[in-house]
This record gives sequence, C-alpha cells and structure tokens, in this order.
Amino acid sequence: MRRREFITLLGGAAAAWPIAARAQPAPLRRVGIFMDLSEEDPEGQARVAAFRKGLQDLGWMEGRNVRFDTRWTGGDPARMRRLAAEIVGLTPEVIMNGGLPTLVAMPQETRTIPIVFAQVLDPVGAGFVESLARPGGNITGFVSFEYSMAGKWLETLKLMAPHIVRVAAIRDLASPSEMGMLGAIQAIIPAFAMPFTAVGGRDAAEFERGIERFAGEPNGGLIILPSPNTLVHRRAIMAMAARHRLPAIYPYGFFAREGGLLSYGIVPADNFRRAAAYVDRILKGANPGELPVQVPTKFELVLNLKTAKTLGLEIPPKLLATADELIE
Repeated sequence: MRRREFITLLGGAAAAWPIAARAQPAPLRRVGIFMDLSEEDPEGQARVAAFRKGLQDLGWMEGRNVRFDTRWTGGDPARMRRLAAEIVGLTPEVIMNGGLPTLVAMPQETRTIPIVFAQVLDPVGAGFVESLARPGGNITGFVSFEYSMAGKWLETLKLMAPHIVRVAAIRDLASPSEMGMLGAIQAIIPAFAMPFTAVGGRDAAEFERGIERFAGEPNGGLIILPSPNTLVHRRAIMAMAARHRLPAIYPYGFFAREGGLLSYGIVPADNFRRAAAYVDRILKGANPGELPVQVPTKFELVLNLKTAKTLGLEIPPKLLATADELIE
C-alpha cells in the first residue's frame, strides 16, 4: 500500500471513531421496586404494572434506557429485612417502595439512595419525612389515607347495615400506624352509641380466631383497616365475614370485587402511577427531599350487590347514587 493511501485510510478511521463512540447505547438506569405483597397476588401485579406503565408513558422503556430490579416480600418481616439489604446492594439510582412495612426496613440499609413510597399512612408521624411540604431526606412519596378516613368507614358501614349495634376494626398488630385510625373511630363512636373493639392479628389464623370471638354476639359489623397483612390475608378475613354474616367495609375496591360487601378508599394503582412521575423527576436530577409528599386525590366507592343480597341487605339509595362501581 502506498504511503498516501495509508494516510487517507488512517484519517478516515480516525474520523469515524467519534461516530462509532456516539452510537454506543447509554447505560441502563437502574430502578428498584420493593413490594410488600407477594408476586402471585394479582393486586400486587396490578400496582407494579401501573408504576411501570407510568414510567413508560414518560419515555422509560425497559431494556432500552431503564432496568427494573423487583423484590416481593409477601408481608414476611424476615424476608423484608433480607430483601431490603439485597435491593440496596444492587445500587439502584432510586427505589419505588410499595408500602409501610417495606419502608420500615429501608433506613437501616440506606440513607442516600432516593426512595419514593407509593402509599404510606402518616409518614411524618412515622418519622420518614420532616414534613409533607419538605420531606428533607432521601425519602418522599404519596400518602395512602388520612386518619379521618376511619370515621368515614364507620359512617358508611352503618348506613349500609343500619341493624348493626356493635363494630370491630380488624387491624394488623405489626402496623403501629393504625393506632391513629383506631383513635379516629373512638372519637366518633359515642355518636353511634355502640360498643367498639379492635381485633388484631398478624396471620390468617389470628384474624380468624379474633373474628370468631367477635361473632359470638349478634348484630356486629367489621371495619377492615388497610395494612399489608389484612391485604395478604384478605381471603381468610372475607371468608370469616361471610361465614358469620358480618357486614364489613374494606379500604380498597379489589376487596369488594373479590366478594367483600363494600369498599371505600383510594385507587392504589393511581398512587403507583403518580409515584412513577416522582421516579422520573429523580432520574432527571430532582432531590427527593425537595419533592413534597402528596395526599390522595382519587377515591372510589364499590358495592357488591350479590354479597348485599346474600346478607339480606337493601342498599340505600344514597350509596347507590354515589357508587363508582356496582358488582353484580
């Protein structure tokens, strides 16, 4: 090869090098997903799907510019601690956290990786953020319920089943944040002039025993408080309510769709979709400590007409008129 041809070839290769370098794909951004439900739970899958769809709508495509590391805990505290360490060890740029118990496990593992929680009750009282307006640290996200919602559940249950003369709240003994909801019910129960008790549990057997004891006297009703354990063991709780013909109100629509009498509360998928917007902002450089914690904006009332008929209940016109969904 002549000298002039060699120099031309070398020059062409050098000119092409920056183009080839620019053509290399950018590294995938890493996002952790830490869930308090089990992978087999359709509701858990729906929540993660809503989160991922929210990110996709914002331009984040799995395998193209983002990678998801998902861990499911199934409500098991020991598994939560182990998987919290595991997901932090993967060094994601941000972690989307599904609920309170999984969030409890995170501060011992990291105080630097940004965390966006999708639904947590009273994050200020639990010490995760300094205030709703200015979270301050590496954690921000979306509130699931305000304590006053518990009073609304009592009012709605009594409207649905006016014959009840006693009520029990089904609560998760592993979730101390529910104490505020119990307080909200206790504050208004005198206006209803009926006894109120709390039935606590950590697993299906404990919930079943507690409901069995409560059902020993007639004309009772149940308020199921929102927590991972009442969600994980919801089929056992609903089965006991049906067995003892106890009218019950639930915190999420999927309870009523799965056979519960009625539900009133947030739409979890909406919170997970909104969480995607915060993850997007953090991936683009936002400081989680400066992203305000947001309160719920969307609620739904779901009535199961079949269950009401089985219990011999006539749905009041007021509830029929305001229901978002009727399950035949």
